[in-house]
Amino acid sequence: MNVPLLDLKQQHAGLRETIERAVLQVFESQQFILGPAVEACEAAVAAYCGCAHGIGMSSGTDALLACLMAEGIGPGDEVITSPYTFFAMAGAIARLGARPVFVDIDPETFNLRADRMEQAVTPRTRVLLPVHLYGRTAAMDPILETAARHRLVVIEDACQAIGAEDRGRRAGSMGDTGCLSFFPSKNLGGAGDGGMVVTNDPKRAALLRRLRNHGMEPKYYHSLIGGNFRLDALQAVVVSAKLPHLDTWTAARQANARRYDRLFHEAGLAGSPDAPLRLPGSERSGPELRHVVNQYVVRARQRDALREWLTGKGIGTEIYYPVPLHLQECFRPLGYAAGSFPESERAAAETLALPVFPELTGAQAEAVVGRIRDFYSTR
Repeated sequence: MNVPLLDLKQQHAGLRETIERAVLQVFESQQFILGPAVEACEAAVAAYCGCAHGIGMSSGTDALLACLMAEGIGPGDEVITSPYTFFAMAGAIARLGARPVFVDIDPETFNLRADRMEQAVTPRTRVLLPVHLYGRTAAMDPILETAARHRLVVIEDACQAIGAEDRGRRAGSMGDTGCLSFFPSKNLGGAGDGGMVVTNDPKRAALLRRLRNHGMEPKYYHSLIGGNFRLDALQAVVVSAKLPHLDTWTAARQANARRYDRLFHEAGLAGSPDAPLRLPGSERSGPELRHVVNQYVVRARQRDALREWLTGKGIGTEIYYPVPLHLQECFRPLGYAAGSFPESERAAAETLALPVFPELTGAQAEAVVGRIRDFYSTR
């Protein structure tokens, strides 16, 4: 049985008529840039995230960039964040001439160690930028406390975590601003690139709306330099059509993760010190945490050989992320070296993402576990 890492065709089949109708309405209106469709999407997504304002952006990357621009981040400034995540966040910091300052991750959650952020603060620190990786929020209370002590801004990278919660607070709503991505593979994906900033601060919302449109207000008058970061109406109506189904899809992802946990334990592949797999943190829901399972990531003995084996058996996998940011060639001038952040480096060498999309069937999950069991039974 072939099992893809992600199957978006099944999701689209159930929404085809709704999405096609919404897209047709945009074409009939010929209002492709901003306008009512974008405003409706912004309001709905912001409300879902527990925020008063949503500012549609052209991508999650541009959402991060615009938030940093709104804080005036530039040369000489430092932004504290994680070295184990997608490149966009550190790239946005560097594009503005600022310095990304990394803090190692917690090996259980893959999120940065909030208790170590304090040690990384210097007089040049301006922003704390936690990443909510794989659908689980970072430990926000100590991050917010550190920010308050040092009068720092908190920008949440919630691009993988829409709907995730920390003590009843939604991802993106706890800091000064939160950034979302609607990349097609995300839990709430569009039909291309798209993103949003959510916030409860009306002044930041107003500034971000200007920044995303070349700093323009009113038309053709520019009091500041922004960029072209606008969410287009076609992406907005796709996101709006999918949003009512997000909680159902999240519940299915959570159920798939629990099934994997059970199957791996029953197969003897996890749960003991000598088992070949180490599963994600067991707490995925409860009164203090809502994990939305953007990815199901295991630590695997002989990871690369296992992945090659699974590929040969038709099982889709991915490595998020094979090279931590501090070891990327473009960041060599930062002065980090191998060993600077051992947990991030260990995660990069050991982790493997398995199929966990909402439509994954029980038979498909059993096939994944079976092929992994076959691999380790011969070694």
